[in-house]
Amino acid sequence: MARIGIIGSAGRMGQALADAIAAAGETLSGGIDKGGDPLALAQASDVLVDFSSPHALEANLDAAVAAGVPILVGTTGLEERHHFLCDDAALRTAVLQTGNTSLGVTLLAHLVREAAQRLGEDWDIEIVETHHRMKVDAPSGTALLLGHAAAEGRGIDLAANSARGRDGITGARTAGEIGFASLRGGTVAGDHTVHFLADNERLSLSHLAENRAIFARGAVRAAQWLIGKEAGRYTMPQVLDL
Repeated sequence: MARIGIIGSAGRMGQALADAIAAAGETLSGGIDKGGDPLALAQASDVLVDFSSPHALEANLDAAVAAGVPILVGTTGLEERHHFLCDDAALRTAVLQTGNTSLGVTLLAHLVREAAQRLGEDWDIEIVETHHRMKVDAPSGTALLLGHAAAEGRGIDLAANSARGRDGITGARTAGEIGFASLRGGTVAGDHTVHFLADNERLSLSHLAENRAIFARGAVRAAQWLIGKEAGRYTMPQVLDL
């Protein structure tokens, strides 16, 4: 059985991960939260799963590298420097960083990339996401993942071609931009829809998360897949062989 360590074990995702690890027949090697020792956990594990906070990422990556174990990073709200840290750690161990561990969302991103490529620039792209009232970052990591998929399909840079919220007299929509809208309220685990809109027709691709268990199951499957991989950056589509 694989020994899986959880970073961020006291949170809602941490608890869901513990249940998913047991359901998969694997071993929970331990869990830590703020103030815990990531190196000790890494040394007792075959793989780490990190759903903590961006502030803790550097120490968690360092622990994985020092112990020589792979790490799945599911923490959202990452900035550019965090991705550089992942790149650096991936030179010495296997790192899978993703904004969403759902297998359904992974397939959705694949479909969005395909649609963006095949439909062309005559179709406007808008991404709408809804989450519970306690979520602190926007757009969600999943919305950004889908935005990057659409941008890759178009062959453009997302940062230079996105609109994140509109207010007041904004003027007409800029051709080719990818729009984001974030809704917050209630206890929604995570709903995402990518709208493709052209003259006289629309195509919408959606994923609705009813429970955090779907993210935990996907994370455990990805963690199992990651064990034994050589140093490098990996992605959820690789887990599904897409």
